[in-house]
Amino acid sequence: MIMQRSKTLLVGVALGLFALPLAAQQNDDATHWVSDELTTWVRSGPTDGYRIVGTLTAGEPVTVLETSGDYSRVENDEGETVWVLSEELQQEPSAQEQLPELRSQVETLEAELASINDTWENRVATMTETLEQRERRIAELEERNRQLDGQTQESSATIRELQARLDTQEEDLLIRYFMYGGGVAGAGLLVGLIIPHLPRKRRKNDRWF
Repeated sequence: MIMQRSKTLLVGVALGLFALPLAAQQNDDATHWVSDELTTWVRSGPTDGYRIVGTLTAGEPVTVLETSGDYSRVENDEGETVWVLSEELQQEPSAQEQLPELRSQVETLEAELASINDTWENRVATMTETLEQRERRIAELEERNRQLDGQTQESSATIRELQARLDTQEEDLLIRYFMYGGGVAGAGLLVGLIIPHLPRKRRKNDRWF
């Protein structure tokens, strides 16, 4: 997806650069370029009545020496001078002249986008690794929490069992206390009832004189 966006951006930039004139390359001097749309005939004089002496290739740079009517006298890189229709000249560099710089700019953009893509992929990889580590940590904590919940439930069950046993022992102890106290009280009552009915021995000196 990132590479597709990068290619789309590069195509858009290239088309924009082709469509718009490069202000940095615009000149105020006499340098012109033959229109990109055609290969034009050139004449020996400034009217249609002069004979055709050759052609100029589209995008070829020329120097305008003078203008007469609809024609301009131009000089090419080889020093030859001819007349060409002024409307077939343009002040902006031709696509042929712009192409090397455009390619350089595209290559620069590709390098920058590749660097951005690598940086982004590294960031995504780092974030993914961090996320995986956090997910593992969360899973460990959840498992630990489940273990603690299980231990808590087991401890609660053990405490309830011990509390029930303690309550039972307390009841048994109270019953034993009551039984022991009742037994002691019963024994005392029985002794109290029996003692008065026991025969008494007479003393030897208990007699009449």
